[in-house]
Amino acid sequence: MSDNRPIGVFDSGLGGLYATAHISHLMPRENIVYLGDTARVPYGTRSRETIIGYAEDDVRFLLSKDVKMILAACGTVSSVALDKIKESSPVPTFGIVEGAVESAMKATISGRVAVIGTDATIGSGVFEKMLYARGANFVISRACPLLVPLVECGFCGRDNVVASSVCRSYLEPIKEAGVDTLILGCTHFPILYDVISDILCGVSLIDTGRVAAETVARYILQSGSGADISRGDVRYYVTDSADGFSAAAKIFVGGKKICAETVEITK
Repeated sequence: MSDNRPIGVFDSGLGGLYATAHISHLMPRENIVYLGDTARVPYGTRSRETIIGYAEDDVRFLLSKDVKMILAACGTVSSVALDKIKESSPVPTFGIVEGAVESAMKATISGRVAVIGTDATIGSGVFEKMLYARGANFVISRACPLLVPLVECGFCGRDNVVASSVCRSYLEPIKEAGVDTLILGCTHFPILYDVISDILCGVSLIDTGRVAAETVARYILQSGSGADISRGDVRYYVTDSADGFSAAAKIFVGGKKICAETVEITK
């Protein structure tokens, strides 16, 4: 049976736009509601309790838009709060961790895998736990807190000296560890794909945003809940300045101009 209700996607800020763009590409008939909690970004430096509270606010807002499923397109929420929001969500709710881990284990030959993410994502240990449970024999993790603001400020091109310098500093221990696969454990990080690939030549990079979009598309197809319309659209909501969000969002959506509406989600 078709289901024309929208897919709900949320992130602490901009990174989830990357996954949203891929969902639209894979399933152009689907309506999507995107929420960026830009007033409280970043989540990655917050306590577990605060992250859970923020994520619950995000989910409540999306449910108010009558979504048929929810993607937490945020590595921090997926690592720290997914179980909690799944318990209270009446619709299927997904994160980015499990799909990324499965993709990494398919890609690795040596079983040596690395993960980069926010402080909260790496501190949770969830990637390491899942990787070892699925047969990895070595995992190295690295928190890279400067990469999110780098991307959001536009320092992300292959020839950008700042991006190259910061990434090289974070990735040197990973390079020395001899891994063959790296999970980009934050949906901001694929924007730095070329920079990271140049530093870790020959290492397979797992794009969490793309994998998350594929997870959503697979669920829609398998459940038979696809939309029965000719073309879907995306509605964008933020919790802070819509103007600032729209300007920065171009990095994540291929330069396309988008319009967002500012909303209050904590009441």
